[in-house]
Order: sequence, then C-alpha cells, then structure tokens
Amino acid sequence: MKIGNVNIDGYAALAPMAGVADMAFREICAEYGAAYVVSEMVSSKGVSMHDRKSGALMLLSEKERPAAIQIFGSDPATMAEAAVKAKSFTCDVIDINMGCPAPKIVNSGNGSALMKNPELAQRITEECVKAVTLPVTVKMRSGWDFENINAVELAKRCEAAGASAVTVHGRTRAQMYAPPVNIEIIKKVKDSIKIPVIGNGDVDGALSAKAMFENTGCDLVMVGRGALGRPWVFAQINEYFKTGNILPEPPLEERMRVMLAHIRRLCDYKGEYIGMREARKHAAWYIRDIRGAAAFRNEIGRLETMEQVQLLAEKVIKSNPGI
Repeated sequence: MKIGNVNIDGYAALAPMAGVADMAFREICAEYGAAYVVSEMVSSKGVSMHDRKSGALMLLSEKERPAAIQIFGSDPATMAEAAVKAKSFTCDVIDINMGCPAPKIVNSGNGSALMKNPELAQRITEECVKAVTLPVTVKMRSGWDFENINAVELAKRCEAAGASAVTVHGRTRAQMYAPPVNIEIIKKVKDSIKIPVIGNGDVDGALSAKAMFENTGCDLVMVGRGALGRPWVFAQINEYFKTGNILPEPPLEERMRVMLAHIRRLCDYKGEYIGMREARKHAAWYIRDIRGAAAFRNEIGRLETMEQVQLLAEKVIKSNPGI
C-alpha cells in the first residue's frame, strides 16, 4: 500500500503508544519487520512553546523508516505549526491523534475528544494538509461512546480535508481498552472512503492479523499492546502472510537476548538513569507468563544498572529450563 507517495512494504505497523513507542522500541520492531512505525504523540502546544521534551519525541533514526510523527491538539493553527516543525525532523508522514482516550488529553479537548466535534477535526486536518507537503493521516476511534459511533463520518471528513489515510481503532473512547473490538465499524469506514484504512485493535499475532484483514478489507493492520515484550510479533505476521507458516514464540534465551538489547539501546539513547527506569516496564512485559514472573517483577522494580538486568536474564533462564 501507499500513504500518499510513501511505500509501505509489509502487513503490520507499530502503533503510537505513549511512553512505549520511543526510538529504541520502534527500531527493534522495524528490525523484526514492522512495515511502518509511528512516534509517541507530541503536543502541538509543546512544540509551539519550543518544549525540549516535545523536540526529543520527534527524533527519528534511519533504522525505523518509513516513520510518522504523531501530533495532538485542538487548535488548527497550532497543529499546522506543529506539522511544519515535525517535517523538519525528516519524518515520512504526519499523523494526527484523534483517538487517545487518556483523561488528561481528553479533558483539554484533544485526542478522542475531537470525535465529538467533527467540524473542528476536519479543520485541523485541512490546516495540517495545507501546511506541509508530506502525507497527513488521522488516527481515530470508532466513536466517543456506544451512542455516538461516528468513525465513518469523521473518516469522510478527513478524506475531504486531504488526509492520505486513516487508522481506526475499533473501540470507543468510553471503552478505553476494554473488549469487544468493533470490527464492523472498521469495515464500514473502509467501504465508505477511497484512501487507505489501517485496522487497529487486538491484533497480537498472525491469526488475529488475518482476521482483521479478512473481516474489514483494511489495507494494513496496526499492532499496539500485542507488541509489548514481543517485538517479534511483526516477524510472525510477515511469515504467515508470505508462507502460511505460524512461527512459535522464540525460546526464552532468545527473548532474554532481545530484552537485553532493547534495554541497552534505551540506555544508549536516554542515559542509564532514565533508560533503566523506563526499562522496568519493558522487562516486566518480556517475562510475563513465565514461571516465577511475580517474584521477578519485584526484582525488576529495583533495576538500576545493565549488570542487574544481565543477572535477571540469567536467573529467568535458569528458573525456566527447556522453554
């Protein structure tokens, strides 16, 4: 598929998860075959105020292409300014967040709150499209709540405003991340517009990716929580669509090797103090569902050095022989 003039060569993209989808994680997912990655969301207001943290979130590497920078906000002019700034970080696509359900985002009229104001959402999209020559996309939810499922209307408005693609997470804002995922609304969006549609929601492997493609007709699937502690999920999805084979989960020793490489990269990019504190949640995801996980999580909460992570990995492997 193409997003504007950007080729997306593959089947699954990495979702823009706040506090997770940083450069280290995006690179590792790309190395495992993620066809497209999206940054953590960046505040347009922060960009306009030259906030250093916002700038850091927009940093991209050549190892993660094609890549989008996702921006959020509710003022069309400020969003257009942020789009121009994002372009200066040499991203391939600008993505607009209209799906984040977090209260601190929604209470400011941003994220999925924009689904309650389709006219404003359309103006924001129009201003961003006019401001940059890059493709502009929109990530949305199915609606605000079960009484207000309006993804089709919003998708049509975004297409009319010049968006090059939309991503639809098949849950309402009211659901947050609780089941069920509304697959039918993704299909309805796909049937109602001509630009590509990316299907999002509970894709965590080859078979769920297959179901998303078959039941919605979407052009690409997006993986979010299914990649946490499992960046190889992209290789599993790719292998299935190329050969029909379902790859098993990697052996525990390989999983620990990936965890160590991930955390080492985190520390290289952010320094050991910040990197190790962010590594704790990733380490907990890498060891979930193994014997003794609860005890290991207590140890993970105290990790401060790479040496401690190395010892943890060795203990995990020793405690789970043959896995």
